[in-house]
Amino acid sequence: MDFLHTVAGFLVGILVGLTGVGGGSLMTPVLVLMFGVSPQTAVGTDLLFAATTKTFGSAVHGWRESVDWRIVRRLAMGSLPAACATLFAINEFGKVNKSGQHVILLILGTMLILTAVAVLLQKQLVAFASRHKSMEHRNVLLPTIVLGALIGAAVTVSSVGAGAIGVTALLMLYPHLPVSRIVGSDIAHAVPLTLVGGFGHWIIGDVNPILLGNLLIGSIPGVIIGSFMSSRAPDKWLRPALAAVLIVSGLRLLG
Repeated sequence: MDFLHTVAGFLVGILVGLTGVGGGSLMTPVLVLMFGVSPQTAVGTDLLFAATTKTFGSAVHGWRESVDWRIVRRLAMGSLPAACATLFAINEFGKVNKSGQHVILLILGTMLILTAVAVLLQKQLVAFASRHKSMEHRNVLLPTIVLGALIGAAVTVSSVGAGAIGVTALLMLYPHLPVSRIVGSDIAHAVPLTLVGGFGHWIIGDVNPILLGNLLIGSIPGVIIGSFMSSRAPDKWLRPALAAVLIVSGLRLLG
């Protein structure tokens, strides 16, 4: 067991349980920047890491009845086909060379900065949405499916997008729902999506099973603790700190 990998998994697991953010937006840059893992292996390994971690997180949220399964189904209608199509495209290009790795880093860095913006402006965006008339029930279906498709493609390429970006968009589409229910639904949707993406990358050969095991030893207890703490999270300092880490990581990857 690699102690540092396990500690990293534990800390990220707590953040995933607390906010729904961190499975990809923190673990992938940690693997690339701190542990020197290649971008494609970091993405593939992190997808299975997120799938297992969020399975435990969604179980806790489901037990607390903070999952809207209607939203989960709608997102999956778009995300799962998009993930399969993206995996097919990745496989068609063959082994990722240095220029391909550079593209992955650019996408990852951009997604991290977008995630940071979503984290910082989430309350303002939700307030804007709540001041306007909510979409009728029938009109939210298609936007939710489209959102799922965009998340599915982004997550499969970069492992980032199912956290803060997804939560923020869902809060704008469903402003009448409590934040804890949106977070729970987002975590539950991430489970099948990251499973599909992760096993696809495993088949392609972009997963390190030993690294994955070390991360999960720490993340499983971490996400359980974070999920139970989610209703009492100190949002006033957690949100800016998380956004700052995402911005620094994104800029380093873009640099």
